[in-house]
Amino acid sequence: MIAAGRRALVLAPHTDDGEFGCGGTIARLVEAGAEVHYHAFSSASRSLPDGFPADTLVHEARAATTALGIDPERVSIHDFDVRTFPTVRQEILEILVAANAEIAPDMVLMPSLGDIHQDHETIAGEGMRAFKRTTLLGYEIPWNCFAFRRDAYVALEPRHLDAKVTALGHYRSQQHRNYANEEYIRNLARTHGIESGRELAEVFEVYRWIL
Repeated sequence: MIAAGRRALVLAPHTDDGEFGCGGTIARLVEAGAEVHYHAFSSASRSLPDGFPADTLVHEARAATTALGIDPERVSIHDFDVRTFPTVRQEILEILVAANAEIAPDMVLMPSLGDIHQDHETIAGEGMRAFKRTTLLGYEIPWNCFAFRRDAYVALEPRHLDAKVTALGHYRSQQHRNYANEEYIRNLARTHGIESGRELAEVFEVYRWIL
């Protein structure tokens, strides 16, 4: 799965979702020589705390993805309004279909189909449609997933987890959120590592696996 010459596409409903759900895996993919692309569908400008400019999360996302090793030219940030994605499903699908034609990814990392956030659910559902002939893995956002199958584990080295922590640290506008906590991020990776007999890991649901 993780090898030079592979192309991976990360789908993040909002900036920081991809980094939280699979930041360590992104770092491992980049290190292995894979070509990683990243699409975020909202910069959540209307959800920023008071005092932050509207484009804050755009800059934070670009810094975070750079920390993970993603080429800035492979980062796309759209600006759909938060919590409105179900009303623009077709527009989102068209973006995903175009990305499939342009990138032709071998693997897509996206939110879980069981994620209850309406924006996450939309990206997962339309991602399934656009990339149905591609390996599809759903990443875990624990506070949004009432049920999550741990189908696949990606083992991480400490440096991959460090890169994830560094990337999420660039989201200074989100540090008030209770999950924006280094101890929690590291403990979650340790928990998945214990489950899989490794030191550290991230976990995914498998929707389609194509070798």
